[in-house]
Amino acid sequence: MPKHIPQETKGFNPFADLIGLSFSEFEDGSCKCRLNVEERLLNPYGVVHGGVVYSLADTAMGGALYSSMSENERCVTVEMKVSYFEAVSSGVLDCTAQVVHRSRRLGHVEAEVKNGDRLVAKASGTFSIFEPHAGSK
Repeated sequence: MPKHIPQETKGFNPFADLIGLSFSEFEDGSCKCRLNVEERLLNPYGVVHGGVVYSLADTAMGGALYSSMSENERCVTVEMKVSYFEAVSSGVLDCTAQVVHRSRRLGHVEAEVKNGDRLVAKASGTFSIFEPHAGSK
């Protein structure tokens, strides 16, 4: 049975809360996240820090894979690549992620980050899928 993100996501992902990321859609094998651009997320040049875009894509891709997993499974990022195309200094960043391939132990996921109609970045990642040991969270 696929996992579900709770309607009220505050506290579900503390890092997402820290940067202001919210989930807007969450379905079997796909995920959409949104982030309002705020001054605290900008680099010294006045544009969104690349690490924020990376974190948005990583979280959306993890969410897409998470939505396809059973209750006893977990996932972690093994490797990830991001290509940045546009700098952003205001507005909203929307990220859409989709599971491309999933086996028992690995998942490959792709994501796009947009600012309105502008393509800001594309990402792809490989994730390990596992069952935690007894006593692990």
